[in-house]
Amino acid sequence: MTSNQKRKEDLHVSNGGLKQSAWSKAISCKAVWEEKDEFLDVIYWFRQIIAIILGLIWGVVPLKGFLGLAIFCVINAGVLYVYFSSFQQVDEEEYGGTWELTKEGFMTSFALFLVVWIIFYTALHYE
Repeated sequence: MTSNQKRKEDLHVSNGGLKQSAWSKAISCKAVWEEKDEFLDVIYWFRQIIAIILGLIWGVVPLKGFLGLAIFCVINAGVLYVYFSSFQQVDEEEYGGTWELTKEGFMTSFALFLVVWIIFYTALHYE
């Protein structure tokens, strides 16, 4: 029996056979993900939340230019990498490797970040 199957069995017994919601698993350390798409959805939506928060901060600060873009990319990729490799400790190969998890939903979060950043920067600092 593999360690992942053992974790699934222990989880099933510990919660009385009830299915946990994706968000309760998302904030639980080393959660067991029965469905691959469920974990990818959590990664996707975490990226969107990070994009909104950073866009708001960058607009208020005011941060501009390439430095703002570069810092966003590093923080976005870094936070999610730490989340899935250290906090959740998933087997990256099950999801297509580290690169696949790192780029999951990145472009949409980048676009959302730009929109929020531009709106807040323009509203607060444009004359």
